[in-house]
Amino acid sequence: MKRALILVLVLSLVPLAAKANGGVVVGCQSISVAKGTTKGFSLPCLDNKSHVTYQAIRGPVVVNVFGSWCEPCNQEIPHFLQLQALHKVALVGIDVEETSMQAGRNFVIKKGMTWPILYDTNSVTRGVFGLGVPVTWFIDAKGKVVYKQIGVITSTAQLKSEVSKYLKIKL
Repeated sequence: MKRALILVLVLSLVPLAAKANGGVVVGCQSISVAKGTTKGFSLPCLDNKSHVTYQAIRGPVVVNVFGSWCEPCNQEIPHFLQLQALHKVALVGIDVEETSMQAGRNFVIKKGMTWPILYDTNSVTRGVFGLGVPVTWFIDAKGKVVYKQIGVITSTAQLKSEVSKYLKIKL
């Protein structure tokens, strides 16, 4: 009985710990997409309630491909958090090569991420983004990739500069 009570107490504290970091698994309905796009691959949202065809995404948007297991990806997350806090440009994540969707959700909450995240269950994005992560693409309103950052974003200043230069958004 005592063990059961302790387990209930510990499990009841988990949501509080998740909220303390500010991370939330956000739905993907806010992702701007071209209607009627049928070609391409569909990725489930990390909230597991919808799918988005990657090729239908329209911007201006910054798309960051990452994995929780990737140390350089972890290093650049604070820069994306600061970009998101400005509320000036859309941000979409694509979580790749994760052990499970739940592992991805846990990572998002732990890191304080508050933007929509797509989940690549079968590594279908490899053909588009390549084998390594992190990768960040800057996509304009017509859906054209205007810049590809291969590798880690090393500073918030770098990220802001790339948003301003390639997406023409004043930050």
